[in-house]
Amino acid sequence: MAKWGEGDPRWIMEERADATNINNWHWAERDASNGSTDKLKTLFLAVRVQNEEGKCEVTEVNRLDGETSINNRKGKLIFFYEWSITLNWTGTSKSGVQYKGHVQIPNLSDEVEISVSLAKDEPDTNLVALRKEEGVKLLREAMGIYFSTLKTELTQGMILPALNGESVAPTGRPVPKTEEHEAKSAPSKTQTRPVGVRIPTCKIIHP
Repeated sequence: MAKWGEGDPRWIMEERADATNINNWHWAERDASNGSTDKLKTLFLAVRVQNEEGKCEVTEVNRLDGETSINNRKGKLIFFYEWSITLNWTGTSKSGVQYKGHVQIPNLSDEVEISVSLAKDEPDTNLVALRKEEGVKLLREAMGIYFSTLKTELTQGMILPALNGESVAPTGRPVPKTEEHEAKSAPSKTQTRPVGVRIPTCKIIHP
């Protein structure tokens, strides 16, 4: 077990006020479909355009099928969304004649093709051009607001604050391993010891 203050910083619990999802390292997922449904309906129903021919407005969100999820991994947010949308619009000419039509958004995205058409048996009108040009432009602006909301309001609480109230942003790089140092013992000095037994000798002097 690592000592206090040591070890992998991804698991240091004192970095989190409630010790939950330490350093935002673990995968966390949130279903943002309900919040997305409410936001998209509000934005689309607010789309209105007008010129010298008359005015057009979205009157109903006829179909809003899909889902949105937000994922947090290593402090980074990843968004997944897939929506198929049908809107009903009503146009009123300067003379007071009303026309009805539909808007198809097959797959919600920044560059999706938006299809505008008149309802069945409706006579042709210049209001379709108004709906296709200015109306589509406002629909794209509404989708842009939704994407911004998705990254702000709908992600609240996904990045958990640290003990000091600040969000902890993981570095994303692996924690360096502690280098292992091998202890090297100092070389021992070997002393040469004499081998055998020393025999005392004496010198004999002849007269």
